[in-house]
Amino acid sequence: MLFQTLPRWRSLLRSLFWRILATFWLALALVAGLSVLVGYALQQDAWILSQHPAVRNLAGDWTRIYERQGAYEAQAFLQQCKEQRHLDVQVLGENGHPLVRGTFPPRAEALEHRELNTRHLPWRRLTQEYTSPASGENYLFIYRIPRGELFAWQRGGQFWLLCAGLIALVVLTGFSLLLTLSITRPLNRLRSAVHDLGQTAYQRDSLARLARRRDELGVLAGDFNRMGARLQDLIDSQRQLLRDVSHELRSPLARLRVALALAERAPAGEREAIWPRLARECDRLGALIGEILALARMDADPGASQPVDLAGLLAQLKDDAALHAPEQPVEIRLPARLPVFSGWPDLLERALENLLNNALRFSPPGQPVEISVQPRAGWLDICVRDHGPGAAATDLPQLGTPFYRAASQSAPGYGLGLAIARRAAARHGGSLKLANHPQGGFLACLSLPLPEPGKPARP
Repeated sequence: MLFQTLPRWRSLLRSLFWRILATFWLALALVAGLSVLVGYALQQDAWILSQHPAVRNLAGDWTRIYERQGAYEAQAFLQQCKEQRHLDVQVLGENGHPLVRGTFPPRAEALEHRELNTRHLPWRRLTQEYTSPASGENYLFIYRIPRGELFAWQRGGQFWLLCAGLIALVVLTGFSLLLTLSITRPLNRLRSAVHDLGQTAYQRDSLARLARRRDELGVLAGDFNRMGARLQDLIDSQRQLLRDVSHELRSPLARLRVALALAERAPAGEREAIWPRLARECDRLGALIGEILALARMDADPGASQPVDLAGLLAQLKDDAALHAPEQPVEIRLPARLPVFSGWPDLLERALENLLNNALRFSPPGQPVEISVQPRAGWLDICVRDHGPGAAATDLPQLGTPFYRAASQSAPGYGLGLAIARRAAARHGGSLKLANHPQGGFLACLSLPLPEPGKPARP
């Protein structure tokens, strides 16, 4: 049972909240404990007997005088202690009887018997047993120290309390310094990363070391790294898109200008032949702008995911393909049990439509285009294969880049179909894999993650 709870306690101690709380509680407990221990020690009989200058060596000194010089000198020694240090002493032998008269006033015994609470007495009563090293006799010393004198001595002993307070202060300062540094240094790194992100000078994984922490700051750094990488990708893609769009729009606009210039100079009869050319260029420009907008919408928030009727979606795409290319059959292969899949049907439909159109464009007439759906461990693969010439090995790494068209490609297009499919796969948390089929033709596979059993689909 103990070993099962240890990982849980380790995870709690990694939490910044519990570390702060534990530090403050430990500091409070340390100060309180030291104060109690020092105060308790200053009030103990053993502490007073070993440290008070009036009684610290009195038992040994009196015993030597008593055993060597007799009772008269021993009584004189006690009387001297009373006059110099205001200390009353009584010494009892092993039989319990006084060995000398002592210095107790006659009323002290009666007052002690009447007063049940010894704290109300004007003196502190202490007892000490002492064994003579010379004779082996046992003596019982009874001291009565005036409370005023004892309090004055204890005030001088507050030096130890001051030392304990200084030690506690040093320890608390060390704890506070470590705790402060463990919070402020990561926050300064986060602040610097936020500043760099605002200045578009953010470096990928600049907080990788901080993200390895296992507390809330580490989680925040990891989330910030992912956010910064995502924003950097969006900024880079938008910049690249603007460059590519400006380049791609020049060609249709130039053709439109040429056609308009020819129409202005041509006679009325020849203008009728130019208008269809202008219409075609406008249609091409509109189609290009539509593809660009579709690619840009892939970065927008598509909303909450929903269950996808994959079989119905593929059947609809097959019917649409039959209208546009009736001479090319489309074969769909589904597993016996299609897993539940959640995502964004519009994005998925657009991606599969682009893959299917590409396959129909390059596949020879009469050769079927094959669409297969195959689930595997945690993933769902949707593959579209044609029987065309495939792609050159040098073009495969670049396919899917916006506006990229292979040098050997003669079919019309803008190089955005595969880019849209790749963005749609990434939006679902998957990927697009492009390769030449071993038996000929081109193969495009969408690999999409399946929800874990018992876990809801991600939003």
